[in-house]
Order: sequence, then structure tokens, then C-alpha cells
Amino acid sequence: MQDIWRLSATELADLVRSRRASAREVAEAALHRLSTVNPAINAVVDHSTEDALAQADAVDAALDKGESLGVLAGVPVTVKVNVDQQGFATTNGVTLQRDWIAKTNSPVVDNLRKAGAVIIGRTNTPAFSYRWFTSNKLHGETLNPRDSSITPGGSSGGAAAAVAAGIGAIAHGTDIAGSVRYPAYACGVHGLRPTIGRVAAYNASSPERPICPQISAVSGPLARTIADVRLGLQALAQPDSRDPWWVPAPLDGPPRDKRAALCIAPDGLAVVPEVRDALKDAAKRLEAAGWIVEEIENTPPLREAAELQAQFWLGDGYQAMLEAAEREGDEGALACLRGNRDKAIADLASYSKLLTRRATLTRDWQTFFDGYAVLLMPVCGELPFPQRLDLKDEASFKRVWAAQMPQVGLPFVGLPGLTVSTGMVGRVPVGVQLVAGRYREDLCLLAGEAIEAGGVPPSPIDPVA
Repeated sequence: MQDIWRLSATELADLVRSRRASAREVAEAALHRLSTVNPAINAVVDHSTEDALAQADAVDAALDKGESLGVLAGVPVTVKVNVDQQGFATTNGVTLQRDWIAKTNSPVVDNLRKAGAVIIGRTNTPAFSYRWFTSNKLHGETLNPRDSSITPGGSSGGAAAAVAAGIGAIAHGTDIAGSVRYPAYACGVHGLRPTIGRVAAYNASSPERPICPQISAVSGPLARTIADVRLGLQALAQPDSRDPWWVPAPLDGPPRDKRAALCIAPDGLAVVPEVRDALKDAAKRLEAAGWIVEEIENTPPLREAAELQAQFWLGDGYQAMLEAAEREGDEGALACLRGNRDKAIADLASYSKLLTRRATLTRDWQTFFDGYAVLLMPVCGELPFPQRLDLKDEASFKRVWAAQMPQVGLPFVGLPGLTVSTGMVGRVPVGVQLVAGRYREDLCLLAGEAIEAGGVPPSPIDPVA
């Protein structure tokens, strides 16, 4: 039973429901895997064996009583350290928050538990969840299990590294500028950024959030199969009255023609040959599955959306963010903020202009999806970066931000995006990004399944030094 951790969430839930394995047996196998490989990658930075086994026993007890189990019955999952889980610190990778012990669960944790999941650990993030690399002074550095010389991504780097290494079948992540999609890309798994309002968000430990996180930050699932991403979304997207932005949209919308747009270099993005090849290969996989793929030169404004999202995220309350990072003394957070000093919002008129432009760009993108079910485009202009590249020098910092433009722009217009891992370039993963209209994650997943069928990197894997 030790190898039970290799199974998908779909398989594990079926196993538990059919009584071929107990939730406790599944949890024990997952915890054994955690203890075996986590020391090499530092993906999970907080966990309680007793708590996880108690959750598993509760699932088994419910099954014994004949109670209906949720879609994740007995499935081991991880959650990121920036959401409240009762009895654990909501550190967000910051020493200043090491004593922020949650008294209640966030909607994410509650909904996973209601779905029958067993939370086996909490995953690492960069300080304040600011970077596309994962390290901090409190929990240390997370390594990519596929190749320790490249980033595991960020800010949900611990989540992606965990699920790639077989620590849990599904990982929770958050995304305000690519923090689900890029770690999935870097670690060779799949990751979904849902539409804003799809997954309820609230932390009682820090209940007041600025406007940008309220209307562009989301939680989403990472997993080794698209089917498991779908299950994770189903579990997470349940109502919770604590989030005033939650939207009761159906998980499956009306049928659409299988028509996809392919844009290899949106808004003049510099794209390396390996990324270009992955996109063309993904387009062929879609066509083989019956999709019509039309290559287009450009999309609605994406670079402008990315620039405005960076300003919206880092410019609103910039001085307070900088002062907090200075108190923390984290080099990655300071590099992020100091490198974006020019994005500070000067006055109310500038803020109003930004929000006004947001509505216009959102309208342009929604109109674009009247003609296409999905858009196929890069996750990043480059292959996953060398570890700590953003700290090397100013030119490297700018290089990182320039390559990430396709991720940063989508949150500004509130759209869903799915990273589909498609293969390897040596030991380095590569993949593509699928985008659809608001609340049409189902279309991303439908196209993602067609691309996945053409081949994905093997996982789970043992960490490679």
C-alpha cells in the first residue's frame, strides 16, 4: 500500500468509496511520501501527522455511517501557507506573521474538507507571495523536484513542487499575476487560475484586503492530470457567504464550437524556440481532437493589461508594502518592490483612470471570446528560469518580468487561465496556456484534456538534485 501515493485524485477517491482502501491508509501513504521526499525539496513547510490522520478517520467514519462523501473522498491535498487553516500559522512566508495562528478556516480549507479531502500539509511561498521563485527567511528555499537548478515557480512554488513529487494528489495555490500557472509550468504539472469570483476567499487573520486582491486574486488547483484539476475546481468552487465577490456561476456553460485561436507572440512577446514548438505541437494535438485552430497575429491588449495589473497590485499602497518588506528584510520581496518603484499610484485620479481602463480592456477581451472558445498562447516567453535569476542583476530582473507578461495581464481582465504541461526539454518542463471567457473554465479544461492526451511529463517523480 506504500505506492498508493502514486495514484491520481480520481483513482484515490474511487478507492476509498469502494472500500478497497481506507482514507487512513491513503493518508498514511501520503504522509510517508512526504517524509521521504520533502527534505530534498522543502515544498511542505508545516504539517501535523495527527491532524491529517484525524481528518482521514473522520472520512472513514462518515463512510461507515453510510453518509455521502464529497468528490475528494479521502484524497490527500496540500494548501498554501497564505490561507487560514485552524490551528496553523498563516505566515505567507513572512517572519512577522509566524504567530498568526488561525482560529478558523478559510473558505478554501472548509470547502476542501467538505469535499472529503484530507489536508496533509501546508506549502511554501516567497515572502508576501511576491515572486516567481520560492524562498523566504522563515521557511527557507523550495527546490524544483525535476531539476534543482531551475525555479519551482512562485508564488505557489511549494504547491507545484509537492504535487509533482507525489506529496498529495492535488495542491491549492493562489494567483494574482501567475502564481498558480507559472509554478505548474516550471514543475511540469497542470494548474488552473479560475475566473475571479469562482472560488470564495477570506482570511479572518487578515480580513481587510486592498481592492486589487479582492477583484483579481484567486485560489485554484494544481494537479498531475486535467481530470484532477477539474475535481479540485469542483471542490473549491462552493459558496461561502464570507466572500462578497463569490459568483454562483455553473461549472459547465453552454456548448461552443471547438474553435481555438493560437497566438504565439502576443503583443510582440519574445518567445524562445522551445516555447514556440510547444505551442505548435499543442495546436496539432487540438486539431487531432477535432478542434479548428486559427493562428492569429495578436490578441486584445495584453501588454497594457499586464502593466496596469502590476501597477494595480504593487502600486496601490506601495509605500506600506515597501516598509513591510524592509522590516522583514527579505531580499526577494525588496527586489520585487524596488524594481517596480515606478508603478506607485500617485493620486486618486490615476487610480480612477486605471479602473476605468480595466472595464474597457475587459470588454475587449470578452468580445474576442465571442469568436473563439479558447485562446492558446504562451505561459511564459522562456523556459523555466534558473533559480534566483531575478536577484542576479537589474537586467535579469527585467528579463523575468518581460517574459511573464502573458500571465500578468489576465488577472487584470478577470479571465481564467490553464497551464497544461506538454513535455520536457532535457530536464526542463515546457507547456502552454489556455484562456477562455469569464466562468468558462470548462472550455479550458476541455481543450486541456485534448492537449494532455498527446503526452505530458511523467509524474509523480523522485526529486533530482
